[in-house]
Amino acid sequence: MTDSLSTEECRELLITAAGNAFDADSAEPNLRLLFTPATHRLALDSDVTLVRGARGTGKTVWFKVLNDERLRGIAAAAYMMPWLRSATATTGFGTATAPDRYPSPGVIQKLLKDEADPVEIWHAVVLVALGVPEVIAIEKWADKVSWAADNPEEYDRALFEHDRAEGDRNGTKLILFDALDHLHSDRKVADTLVSALLRVALELRLRTRRIRAKIFIRPDMYHSAPKNFPDASKIGANPADLTWTTEGLYGLLFHQLGNVEGQDAARFRASTGRWQDEGDGRFVAPVEAIANKERQEEIFVGIAGPYMGTTKQKGYTYTWLPNHLQDGNREVSPRSFLKAVSKAAEVTRDTYAGHEFALHHDGIRQGVQEASKVRADEITEDIPWAAEAIKTLNGLQVPIEESAVLRCWREHQLTATLNELGGVDDHRSGPLDTSDHLGLIDQLVELGVMTRRTAHRLDLPDVYRIAFGVGRKGGVPRRAT
Repeated sequence: MTDSLSTEECRELLITAAGNAFDADSAEPNLRLLFTPATHRLALDSDVTLVRGARGTGKTVWFKVLNDERLRGIAAAAYMMPWLRSATATTGFGTATAPDRYPSPGVIQKLLKDEADPVEIWHAVVLVALGVPEVIAIEKWADKVSWAADNPEEYDRALFEHDRAEGDRNGTKLILFDALDHLHSDRKVADTLVSALLRVALELRLRTRRIRAKIFIRPDMYHSAPKNFPDASKIGANPADLTWTTEGLYGLLFHQLGNVEGQDAARFRASTGRWQDEGDGRFVAPVEAIANKERQEEIFVGIAGPYMGTTKQKGYTYTWLPNHLQDGNREVSPRSFLKAVSKAAEVTRDTYAGHEFALHHDGIRQGVQEASKVRADEITEDIPWAAEAIKTLNGLQVPIEESAVLRCWREHQLTATLNELGGVDDHRSGPLDTSDHLGLIDQLVELGVMTRRTAHRLDLPDVYRIAFGVGRKGGVPRRAT
């Protein structure tokens, strides 16, 4: 890439930095690697309750950042949000086992079996988050919930007193909720719990100035949760969506490359401009490297070359990679992006070791294939009915006529398959009507799994098409099985 960083060193840096980044389920965000894309600033606003994002877009990262005083300080400086420095945070629900902070999914299931009111479950969680001594002293969650239900005046008083205390110290109390897909094994019950949580979060917004819930949630879970309580529209009036621009994706990549430990990262920084040393091993890239497309493309061309082949007819590497990872809503998961880069570097090292650049264009294509497999696995877990619908198109080519899709679904008896999954009662997700195949297409388009070329002609984004074995003339090859 440069005299100071050899091609082989850059390749290994890509494997290490991109391969280990942005998987908050297995790795904690840390001071060195925390990246603050401009498009995520709204998600940290104190008056934004709802933070929506698909898998791998950063929900759990920001959930953990807000729970960490030092990382909140980095976000406060990066986003010029001084209020974050005086904020305190606690968890209202997450994946960690924290029986003293919130009930586990198993406990929630038992509470509901015993006919506990979902709203009172969350009231009890709020009381614990506020440190109300009478509730903290109660050992079992069933008794905590009963106390909350039997003492509405004490709940009101706790909100008032803690809101006043936060005001006196010019602070904000954040109660954070993440991993809501783990609330309950039955999706309809989970929807009811989410609905109750939204109601309680709205209560906090309307009745206090300094106590705020912040809910990190997948868009499909938010949309399917009933909103049949007063002023429900207000909870979704100012949501934050965790989106990623092309500049944000490359900015994230470069930030990881410049912040892992070792001399290779130092040489990468030296070759890409003047990085700001913030201490404790954290470096911030020059603005143009994280926000300027032209400069970013220069850097990436040094890594991957300019073209996806020998000429520009095959596409430009800088735009080709994110374009082939985006879904039908033109959104790219940074997890998919980094997975593709890491895999591309591995393929280049193992198959094209003598290539002049750190990434070979065939390696990039195989990286996209790998990212497609990961994305397909995610949607199969999160929205299984959508995966079943696309599986039936295996071996066909897109763009495809809508009538051909409908015929394929009839031949594969898709309605019966979806009904076996549970239809609207499926514990993870379900279509509105399994027999309404035109409606299924509309829902897949809304989810970004399908797109419409014309009124009656459909397409699949490569990030889904490849793994599900659907062809495209001249496109990235289907993944070999």
